[in-house]
Amino acid sequence: MHKPFADHFGGAATHYSGSRPSYPPELFAWLAGECRDRGLAWDRGAGNGQASVALAAHFDRVVASDASAAQIAQAATASHGVEYRVALAEESGLPDTCADIVTVAQALHWFDIPRFFAEAARVLKTGGILAAWSYGKLRIEGAEIDAAAQAFYENDIGPYWPPERRHVEDGYRSIAFPFPRLAPPTLTMEAAWALPHLLTYIRSWSATAAFIKA
Repeated sequence: MHKPFADHFGGAATHYSGSRPSYPPELFAWLAGECRDRGLAWDRGAGNGQASVALAAHFDRVVASDASAAQIAQAATASHGVEYRVALAEESGLPDTCADIVTVAQALHWFDIPRFFAEAARVLKTGGILAAWSYGKLRIEGAEIDAAAQAFYENDIGPYWPPERRHVEDGYRSIAFPFPRLAPPTLTMEAAWALPHLLTYIRSWSATAAFIKA
């Protein structure tokens, strides 16, 4: 039985597109350097295209797909070299052995993972790379405000996190990857935000949306 698509972010797409932290540029430079060729990157779970745009600086062509039409509608569609599509992770519509890299930013835990791995293996060229990453729990400078944020995360909206969230909290260590491993560099995501930006980011969480709906 196939895992059905659950759009946890469609209702929060406008909050998502303007609030998520940026991935380190060094990540994309390292990924490009690990690829034999830089023709096509398939960015799956592209959301608003944040990683897709960064990939376009290193690859000739980027296909950015997401199963959420609302997320794709918020994407930066004017980005040079990026083609946005609404498509399931497990059904890319891409031909066999066409991609130099398949990337999944902050989304792998939502997929039917075994079927997605099979699809990635199908579309990747020999020696191609699958790169999946996530960022963990929010930490805020300042003990008092960080304690308040952690209490909100754990207690107020804790029961509303989908079960797949556990994969993010353990850094994807519990997912069995059927591919040879690379040794990535140590990278840090940091941002200096005013309070309204922080609150918009928290509003974009799937558990916050479920909490508000309930």
